[in-house]
This record gives sequence, C-alpha cells and structure tokens, in this order.
Amino acid sequence: MIGRRGFISLLGGAAAAWPLAAWFLAVSATGSASAQAYPSRPITLVVPFPAGGGNDALARVVAEKMSRTLGQQVVVENRGGAGGTIATRAVAKGTPDGYTILLTYTGTLCINPTLYPNAGYDPRKDFAPIGLIGWQPSVLTGPPSLPVRTPFELVAYAKANPGKVNYGSVPGTIGQMTTEMFARSTGIELTRIPYKGNGQAIGDLIGGHVSMMVLSLSTILGNVKTGKLFALAVTTPDRSKLLPDVPTIAESAVPGFSAAIRYGLVAPAGTSAAIVERLSLELRAAVMSEEVRERMRNEGAQPVASTPAEYAAEIDSEERKWSALVKSLNLKVE
Repeated sequence: MIGRRGFISLLGGAAAAWPLAAWFLAVSATGSASAQAYPSRPITLVVPFPAGGGNDALARVVAEKMSRTLGQQVVVENRGGAGGTIATRAVAKGTPDGYTILLTYTGTLCINPTLYPNAGYDPRKDFAPIGLIGWQPSVLTGPPSLPVRTPFELVAYAKANPGKVNYGSVPGTIGQMTTEMFARSTGIELTRIPYKGNGQAIGDLIGGHVSMMVLSLSTILGNVKTGKLFALAVTTPDRSKLLPDVPTIAESAVPGFSAAIRYGLVAPAGTSAAIVERLSLELRAAVMSEEVRERMRNEGAQPVASTPAEYAAEIDSEERKWSALVKSLNLKVE
C-alpha cells in the first residue's frame, strides 16, 4: 500500500498534481471547443459521377439546405470515373476532419466493392456513415415497338424468342444488377449490350435498337410522359406516385421483388463522433424539411431520415444482398 508521502512522491509532489489536472481539463476543453467550432470553413461534398445526373441533382438539393443550417457552404464537387470507385476510394483515404464527405448510392457502396477487383475500399471499415437521404425506384422500360406491355408478357416473349431480347446497361450500375436479378428470378436469358454512359444507351433504346433497360425513375420520366418510352414496371415494392398506373415487378411477375436505389452521406473512417453527429443532425433536418421533401418527390425519390447507426445497418444489409448476386453471376469489371 502506498502511503500519503509515497503517493505525493509518485506524482512528483502535491504541487505537480495541480498542473497535471489542469492539463487534462485543458485537453478536454480543447476537444469540446473544436467540435463546437465545426465547421469553420466550407465543406466539400464529393459526388462520384459527372455533373447533370440524378446523383448530382440530389446532392445539390441536400447541400443547399445543409449550407444554411451549418453556417458554411457545402460545395458539391463532381469526380467521375470507374463507376464511382475512383472518387469513393479517394474520400475513403482522405483526411477524417469532416471537411470532405461523400454522396453514396447503392452502386458505389454495395455493388462495386465486389464487382471491381481493385475497388480499394471496404464499405464497412473505411467510412463513417452519416445518414440516409432516401431511395428511388428504377423502371423497367422499353420502346413502344417492343410487343409487350407487362413484365409477365416480357417473360413469355423472351422465353418464346430465345436470344432475341437484349438490354442496355452501364457495367456495374444498379440498372445492370437489377436486370440480371429480374432475369434470374424469371428464368429468362437476356443479351447484355454494354455502354459507357446512359446517354447513348437511352438514345438506342428510344430508337428500338435495344429491347429494354432498367433506369432510375428521374432519368426516364420525361421520355415516358412523352411516349418515347414505355414503362413496364417499377422495381420497388410500392408503385410510384409519379407513375401510379405502372405496376411493380413484385405484383406483376416476381412476388417479393425489390430493388431500390438508396442514397446517403458518409465521411472517412476516423472522423470524430461529434462531427459525424453534427452532420447527421443537419442532414436529418434537411431531409425532413418540406422544401427538400417536395423537391425529392418531384424527382421520384422518397426521402428517408436516419441515424448513423441505422445507415450502417442499411449498408451492411444491401451489400450482402448485391455482393451475393455479383458473385453468383461471376461478374467482374477491370
């Protein structure tokens, strides 16, 4: 047992104990003040795709709202390439200070790590989830010249005409994976026509050179409304309010079928819990605001607010689902 004299001697004397305690208090206060001061400069929100797409539009809606509540600009930066893996990898390896965050979606976090042998990031270990933004249905669509009007008719037509039905897709996208899941679930064979981007693919689809595609609702809504494309079904369990007469795949061909595009925000792993919680709080406030909800619904998206833990569970569940499909199909993108 250490006596009083020994205890004081161990600390270097009673006089030395006070500076030591003061030092701990100072460090604690500095950490607290740092969290309270965040953000003290603009935040970069990286979108791993070129400007102009659905990912970009959604990021800008959220960034605009969060800029007001954070008191600093959230600046959207587009960095396209390799299905989103280049930018996603860069953010994963970036400084975890809360000043560079990433817009994520199903493809980048839940498909690409398995599809790309050298993706360079782990969706569970390399990121600190901030929260969900929402989800959006995809649409199984084709040109009016396609002689079917429902998924059930499409399945029957594909089985009666083996090798005749093809589909366009950008490798690694949720569109490709959903189409493959539909084909496997219905026992049909489809010929894939790869494209570097959706622009040319949609042009060929409208022209009848491609039989079908699965695309996000916001991407094809205008062409469906004008009659250039025909919507056979939506991929989510519930119908879309923007296309109320279009059935779901689940109700018209494959019971239980579900494939939504999920969007969220993450920071690099190691970002302080206080900063992640601040960002999550402001993201939830943005997603729950009527202004953002209305703008998202007009794009066909469903707003969903979540905590970091809830989004982490979502990432885990979706990654297991899509990685299993990628592995079973033996798909790889170099």
